[in-house]
Amino acid sequence: LGGGELGRLEGGRKVHLCFVFLTEYGGPLLLYLMFYFRVPFIYAPKYDFTTSKHWVVHLACMCHSFHYLKRLLETLFVHRFSHGTMPLRNIFKNCTYYWGFAAWMAYYINHPLYTPPPTIYGQQVRIALIIFLFCQVGNFSIHIALRNLRPPGSKTRKIPYPTKNPFTWIFLLVSCPNYTYELGSWFGFTLMTQCLPVAFFTAVGFIQMTVWAKGKHRSYLKEFRDYPPLRSPILPFVL
Repeated sequence: LGGGELGRLEGGRKVHLCFVFLTEYGGPLLLYLMFYFRVPFIYAPKYDFTTSKHWVVHLACMCHSFHYLKRLLETLFVHRFSHGTMPLRNIFKNCTYYWGFAAWMAYYINHPLYTPPPTIYGQQVRIALIIFLFCQVGNFSIHIALRNLRPPGSKTRKIPYPTKNPFTWIFLLVSCPNYTYELGSWFGFTLMTQCLPVAFFTAVGFIQMTVWAKGKHRSYLKEFRDYPPLRSPILPFVL
């Protein structure tokens, strides 16, 4: 959920943002897999290295892993950072947030006693998967569009506009569609798992991303007099 914004402008000893992102995103990936494979000392000994009988548990693991692998690859090959560093202490704050939520979600989703609701659940999971994948592609498309706005080594800021990629057309209505798609991805994951910790993570992320989106929206309005007036910060016509 956009961890680079957390405390970026605070003072103190600095650490490179690329390292921060790799640490933030690598942790949840590995932690979730530890719960998925049920390594010893997490659940009762009789469940060590057993697998769930519910196919949605395996699907959730694939989606979660895909999400964080995508983030890691984007950090290495896509993102161009306007701020190269952030305070060292914030890496501990950010990792507590991402790693803690990943462990909390993974514990319940991969728990031996986890059972998905029986009614119409198969169709619900399929719809949730479509939402998740659609928003993941959309989020990646926005990151590519934002990357292409900034030449290597430049801190030039431009107004982002839709490109030929249909996933970027949401720029017509939203200033920060990367957050819109990110929210949609986690909504899909919540619908897929019907797990309370996932819903809570989605809600907290939505609140935080709304704060970031409103800040960027105000910055755009202040910097560009010709900024499109129809755009909202994160949700079209709403917020």
